[in-house]
Amino acid sequence: MGSSRKKSRDTTRAANRVSSRSTGLRDRSYSNESQQERAFLVGLDARTRGRSASKPAVTAQATAARDAVAASTSGTKKEGRPSIPEFDAEESLGELRTLAESAGAKVVGEILQRRDRPDPATLVGAGKLEEIAGAAASVDADVLLFDHDLSPSQQRNIEKIIQRRVIDRTQLILDIFARHARTREGQLQVEVAQLHYMMPRLAGHGIEMSQLGGGIGTRGPGETKLETDRRKIARRVRHLEQQLENVRRIRAQQRQRRESAPVATVALVGYTNAGKSTLFNALTRAGVLSSSKMFATLDPTIRAVDLPSKRKVLLSDTVGFIRNLPHTLVSAFRATLEEVQKASLILHVSDASSRLSAEQDAQVEIVLKELEAEKKPRLRVMNKVDLLDEEVAQGLIADAGKQGSRTVYVSAMDGIGLDLLRERIDKMIEEDQVSRVHLRIPQSEGKLLAFLEARARIYSREYKDGAVELEAEAPESVIRRVRAFAR
Repeated sequence: MGSSRKKSRDTTRAANRVSSRSTGLRDRSYSNESQQERAFLVGLDARTRGRSASKPAVTAQATAARDAVAASTSGTKKEGRPSIPEFDAEESLGELRTLAESAGAKVVGEILQRRDRPDPATLVGAGKLEEIAGAAASVDADVLLFDHDLSPSQQRNIEKIIQRRVIDRTQLILDIFARHARTREGQLQVEVAQLHYMMPRLAGHGIEMSQLGGGIGTRGPGETKLETDRRKIARRVRHLEQQLENVRRIRAQQRQRRESAPVATVALVGYTNAGKSTLFNALTRAGVLSSSKMFATLDPTIRAVDLPSKRKVLLSDTVGFIRNLPHTLVSAFRATLEEVQKASLILHVSDASSRLSAEQDAQVEIVLKELEAEKKPRLRVMNKVDLLDEEVAQGLIADAGKQGSRTVYVSAMDGIGLDLLRERIDKMIEEDQVSRVHLRIPQSEGKLLAFLEARARIYSREYKDGAVELEAEAPESVIRRVRAFAR
């Protein structure tokens, strides 16, 4: 038993040793500006010949998602590519700047390289890389952040020339997730994603990780240090995934208990920083952290919400999505995101004040499709209308108030449109259906009358011969308890 514990400690120690080499920004408390790491940003606008310089290449999956968003917005299927704004290279670099600040870095400079296609060896080209090296040195940058995913060989080639740490977009997002994970579940999910990311990048992290040992007794057949570390990390990943499987099983048991009662679950989804946590707090008064920083919410929170029909639903706040969300994160957070898969209704929260809200919605569509949740009943919630022109906002709210609209305009910060949002949720929830009932209840049944007052809409009340005659609208779960008094 002692040897197995020692082996487990060695495995964890090896994974942590590699993690310390390969994680993004240093794990430290950024209490003042002097402690912040100085980051230099590098963007790439890679466009094929004949395309506009301001339009980066997009994947077929993203184009299909934009088609779906355009069709849902207009109510008709559009042929070809919808004419909605896309991220251009400058806006993408701006998003990287926000990510860097969320990771605790201070941005001290940035460069945007435009070329026909990415360079296979250095992404931006050897000449441009020399220019970047000089610019980064002139501002004393600690780390270079690339707004692009780098292959292991590209990262090594760039680091040789730059002589500074180099972090790509995926690694930066993983670092932010690691900083914000608070629960044991969240930390497990982030560590699994980080280890999957690091595995192909072990080669080149120091000669000690890729050479056979030297000296008497170490020559001859044997595995390299690199192979040893890979085995240990693979063992650590299997151990973590087993723990996450236990988390999934516990969550499934919790859902079964919830589903045994007629209470629907409503999941909030949306692009990061769309205001999901602020809306969650406005509807539930839960007081969860809401921040302008990206990925402030990682650990899911579930709270009850009272609807106008007096029904209760469970509202689930989830991690925000982002453009090119690393696949390892979607896989690792599948236990958490199962709340979206099992929800009765999805509230898709968008930033109404953003020019790119339609493009952001398309990115959310991609993740929902990966979760196989794209066909779930959905209500679009356009948040932050307080940031729009007042006249425009009033017109949008009035249009959304029409019967049958699947879009609601709200301001979670100012409380605008929340009553209408609750009404729309109430109409779209099918669990515990509401119906009208006529009741005659003896006045001596005070506890039952108080229960009805709390859980049903009372339309009329009349006192006759020691009884109370009521016309009420109530959920089926309430009517079952008073059916003996129905007329």
